[in-house]
Amino acid sequence: MPIEKLIIASHGTPGARAAEDAALELCAEFGASLHHLLVVPDLWKGMMGDDWLNNAVTQARFGNYVESELAREAADEVERLEERAKQSGISYTNEVHLGKPAPCLLASCEKGGYDLAVIGSPRPKKSEGLRSRMDLEVLVRSLPVRLLTVPHPDR
Repeated sequence: MPIEKLIIASHGTPGARAAEDAALELCAEFGASLHHLLVVPDLWKGMMGDDWLNNAVTQARFGNYVESELAREAADEVERLEERAKQSGISYTNEVHLGKPAPCLLASCEKGGYDLAVIGSPRPKKSEGLRSRMDLEVLVRSLPVRLLTVPHPDR
């Protein structure tokens, strides 16, 4: 199964980093390029805190703060994975989207011409952290490329 172009959906959690490791190994083995999709979940948009932000100016400032923090965190993740790819001599590109992870991955795969998509498996129950889940049912039904789901490191 030749792989020339691989896409990794990663946002830097332990499970996503396990998927990154597998993706980087495959890219090195096959001489493939790596495309990094980072999805900022759209669920943050509902966090305006209307109960304690009592005027429009304060709400706008808070919204701007949240957006700038999310942008900074996304940039840090992109930079981290780009550096890992560079150290391994792997060609790297990236894109950042706001939305739901599965539809964003589907859209990227439909236009990207990838041979393989790599994702981490769902986080084990009782693990801490945001549960921005990839809708596996949507992917299995609609993904136009092969899918590799890497087990979570805590399993």
